[in-house]
Amino acid sequence: MVVGAGLAGLLAAHALARRFECVTVVERDTLPDGTPAFRAGVPQSRHAHILWSRGLRALNELLPDVVTEIETAGGTVVEAPERMRWLSPAQWFTGVSGSHYLSASRELLESTLRRRIFGQSSIVLMDGHEVTGLLQAPRAGAVEGVRLRERGGHGQESTLRAELVVIAAGRGSRAAQWLLQLGCPTPAVERIDAHLGYSSRYYRRPAGESHWKAMYLQGNPGAPRSGVILPIDGGRWLVTLIGQGEHRPPVEEKAWLAFASSLRSEELSQALAGAEPLSDAVAFRATANEWTHFEQVKRWPTGLLVIGDALCRFNPVYGHGMTVAALQAEVIRDQVSARGAVEFTARASQMQKAVAKCPSAAWAIATGEDCRYPGTDGPKPGRLGRIQQNYMGRVLAAANTDPVIAEAFFAVLSLDRRPETLLAPRIAARVGRRRT
Repeated sequence: MVVGAGLAGLLAAHALARRFECVTVVERDTLPDGTPAFRAGVPQSRHAHILWSRGLRALNELLPDVVTEIETAGGTVVEAPERMRWLSPAQWFTGVSGSHYLSASRELLESTLRRRIFGQSSIVLMDGHEVTGLLQAPRAGAVEGVRLRERGGHGQESTLRAELVVIAAGRGSRAAQWLLQLGCPTPAVERIDAHLGYSSRYYRRPAGESHWKAMYLQGNPGAPRSGVILPIDGGRWLVTLIGQGEHRPPVEEKAWLAFASSLRSEELSQALAGAEPLSDAVAFRATANEWTHFEQVKRWPTGLLVIGDALCRFNPVYGHGMTVAALQAEVIRDQVSARGAVEFTARASQMQKAVAKCPSAAWAIATGEDCRYPGTDGPKPGRLGRIQQNYMGRVLAAANTDPVIAEAFFAVLSLDRRPETLLAPRIAARVGRRRT
């Protein structure tokens, strides 16, 4: 059983179906029938979303040709920074190559995955149902299903038994509370909150060709305001404004446009002047990085796994959440294929540790950057952390114009390589030379 039909849950269900005879996906929302549509369980879907190259590769390996299917429906693969007008905290990226990402609405992405995944006879959807707790097996230290109730019903609970329960319930998951009810210790939680806020709206994409497909104007600690334009399906732009603390962007029309005009470059505001708005702005404030360390819980119950945002969530501005979910699905696929359903379930503690390795690089990137902002809540970087931050700032500045450093930087940003590869002698030497 998989709790949650978001991207992490869908891909996990697909991976598990390789060895489990039946996979039931339980989703609290009533899902749209066939066509892409917003749903309340994914409030971040109306804000900037991308799937970096490493996630694209994982997605295509799990579901062959699915990226082409999304592109055919209106998604766009953007070469960054070649076809993305990108102002870094230092300067514009110019004359360098990097990586690529998929830009599409979350609604299109999930509807495409649902069509592919629920087309398999071994995967069953139970939407409009809310899980209220875990079922403890008669033998100690094991989970054997969930308690749930139908939303909009009379509140009566029922039970659904399963050999394995995978919690992929997203940012609102109550997995830690359910574990506590089973007598398990409370997992440690790391939280880094830069108090960033988003405000986003849709525009009709202007006709005609441009030398750029997308635009990203980054802020910096001295001017903590950013803006991004992403091409999405339906001939639209998704435009997200970003700000920290007292600079969080508004939703009222005139104030929103004024915020867009206040960024470090006028280019985004000028681009919007020739585009037709299709919606009002909506805000999003739940941008903290939070890692609940389920992998460290002693006496982890067999038959339980926690993945996706329920395990570790990031400030969405870095575009890593969906890529990490795809990487976790690859781990699940590999492990269940090698071990089979029975051993996979019995070794749930090992499986939890395996999927918990996937967020580590994205976590280092997101928290390292968010800790630069004054007023960020959470552990402050020590002397070594400040040295690393300083070095990464120099890497980013050098990547703006140095093709070797840019290639290495974007390989890390897209999660194709580990962050420590930026410490390689040939990179460090080029960064050092540029300093002088």
